[in-house]
Amino acid sequence: MLHMKILIRFDDIAENMNWHLMNKCEALFDELNIKPVMGVIPNNKDSELLSYPKNDNFWRIVANWQTKGWEISMHGYNHIYDQETNKNDFFKYGGKSEFFGHSLENQLSKIKKGLEIFNKKKIKIRSFFSPNHTYDHNTFKALKLSGINQIIDGYGLKPYLENDIKFIPQLFYKPFFLPFGLQTTQIHLNYWSEKDFNNFSKLIKKHSNKVVSYDEALRLTSDNLRDKIFNFFIKKILIFKRVIF
Repeated sequence: MLHMKILIRFDDIAENMNWHLMNKCEALFDELNIKPVMGVIPNNKDSELLSYPKNDNFWRIVANWQTKGWEISMHGYNHIYDQETNKNDFFKYGGKSEFFGHSLENQLSKIKKGLEIFNKKKIKIRSFFSPNHTYDHNTFKALKLSGINQIIDGYGLKPYLENDIKFIPQLFYKPFFLPFGLQTTQIHLNYWSEKDFNNFSKLIKKHSNKVVSYDEALRLTSDNLRDKIFNFFIKKILIFKRVIF
């Protein structure tokens, strides 16, 4: 079984965000040679996120992150939740969604418009994760039609293939170190305090040898029977918990 590894994923990266803590995280990652995943919203219209300070150099900064080997992932299109899932979304997370429930044409339009923005800024995109973890089958179809077949969400202890898509599992809301396998963090920097950053910094410095880049995570993709069984039971347990509660 794979010794424990962790992939650092940041959500809600946009022009408006907590740039003070983002700058501190970047310095930490540079010091430790860590290459995180940055979930960038290409056309942020979320009123809550827009209340944070704006950085006019945003796209230049994102391009620089990519030159350093950080994974720039598409995190939705505008981050506007306009559909209720009633826990019928693919992963049974529940809550509201930007993508779930919309037609294939609508979802494809959002993804293509987002990719046009990234292309204009000369940012290459190969991965995606939806706001609030909510997808339906049209989301997957739209992504594949747009040339994206890597999603940083899902259940399991290793990246896996399903429906011609490579899923990199994301199970917990905080940095959490399992005894084995690969786990992806979910960090919403806008909700952090200085104390949260300090705790994160101490944890990552202690376990920096266990942090992997996105490319390293992809290389851990498994299709063997043992890992499929582990993933199956983890999926069943977590979906059962989310549907019930």
